[in-house]
This record gives sequence, C-alpha cells and structure tokens, in this order.
Amino acid sequence: MNETEIRNQIIQKLSEIEQQEHVKILHAVESGSRAWGFASPDSDYDVRFIYLREKNDYLKLNPMRDVIEYQLDDVFDINGWDFRKMLLLLYKSNPTVFEWTQSPIIYQTSACFQNLIPLINSYFSPKTGIYHYLSTAKHNYHAYCEKEQVRYKKYFYVLRPLLACYWIAEYQTPPPMLFSDLRILPQAQNISSLIDFLLEIKMQTSELGTGAKIPELDNWIQQNFDSVRQIAESSADMPSPGWNSLNSAFLQSFLSAE
Repeated sequence: MNETEIRNQIIQKLSEIEQQEHVKILHAVESGSRAWGFASPDSDYDVRFIYLREKNDYLKLNPMRDVIEYQLDDVFDINGWDFRKMLLLLYKSNPTVFEWTQSPIIYQTSACFQNLIPLINSYFSPKTGIYHYLSTAKHNYHAYCEKEQVRYKKYFYVLRPLLACYWIAEYQTPPPMLFSDLRILPQAQNISSLIDFLLEIKMQTSELGTGAKIPELDNWIQQNFDSVRQIAESSADMPSPGWNSLNSAFLQSFLSAE
C-alpha cells in the first residue's frame, strides 16, 4: 500500500475507535521514526491520540481506564491517552505531551486541541526535559549499543534525545520532532558524516539491519553524556503555572468539542 492508502486506513481506524469507545478524538499524530524523519522501509506506524469521553463518564464513581490500546501488529501501533490523563501529565511537564503536540505528521486534530497549544507550551520545564532526554539516551545506549554488533537504527535512539537536550539548553523550548532540525545544532557538526552514513543505511535497510560498532560515534556519545549531565545539573528550576489553567481547559473542552 502507498502512503495515501495507509493514511486513509489510519483515519478510518480512528473513526472506529470513536464509535466503539464512545469518545471524541481531539488530536492524532505519528510519534515514532516516521515523525522523526528516519523511518526504515518496513517501519511500522506509531499512531498516538488524545481523546475525550462524554462528560458524565468523568462523574462516575468507578474508575475508567485512561488509555485506549487499539492495535499492535507489524504495520500499526495505535494507542491513545484520555484528555484528563494528558492534562495531569502536562502539569508535571511530561515530555511526551510536547512531542505529540509537535509531530509533523497529523492524522486528525480539532480546534479544541489547537487552541490549547500555547497553554501546553507554557508548562514546558527545560530542566525536566533535559533530564528526561538524557535518561532516555543513556537507557537506549546501554540497552542496545554496547554489543559488538549493533542495530544501526538504535544509534538514532541515542543521538536524537542527546541532541534534544542541547536544543532545550539553547532555546528553552520543546525540541522539534524531526531529526533534521536537531542535527543543525553545533554539537552535531562533529559527527555529521557519521549521521549521513547512518541515515543512508537506516532508510535503505530493514528495521533489523545490524553492523559493527562505530567507535568514533561511541566516544562522542560518552563525552556528551557528561556534558549534558552538567547542563542539567546547572539548569534552573522553573515554577509551574499551576492547576487553574488546566482545570479551565478541561471544563472548556466539553463545550469546544461539541
């Protein structure tokens, strides 16, 4: 199937979710390597969405699940968060919220959600973001890149969050999803040729493509773990905007989504 057919399938699946679960999808995006700009030929589609239930559902005493896991197979990975869950995580400046807001591939959205983007961005905490992406980079490196044979795509799961840290330190804003926007940072220039090499392999081979470790890249990664840690430790704590705006956004959503 071509991209148009896949997109139509995704939109149809989102409509099915709304009907089966009795929810309104406020925003649905691509969140994985396709949104990052370095998908393999056989990469799956990581569809993430924010949904709103009917108002009376939130008044029930019995708790509801705050996630919908719709499909997971070789082609599609589709799941979403309840809008209330998103707002609770936004209060803590959860970086995933900002990623879904910034995805360059939008399958479905609403005026309700688009009107919230300035509010969402106001809850971004640079220090929280740097620590999150540094932790992600370290976890992925130790989990996937310390063997003699490495799945080359896993290097990007280290490089992207590391560069995201530098973006946050420089601009104090959520990092862009596209890797091409992050690689223009000065910190990426020293390994530009290695990034080109990895991108060429990644976009021409399967998700399982492997090869020998790249010592020069490993050295760069290790050095920058230390540099980013120092940046995180010296970053100032930003006060949270508080609950009032989030409470208002939650209540207003029932009017806007109608």
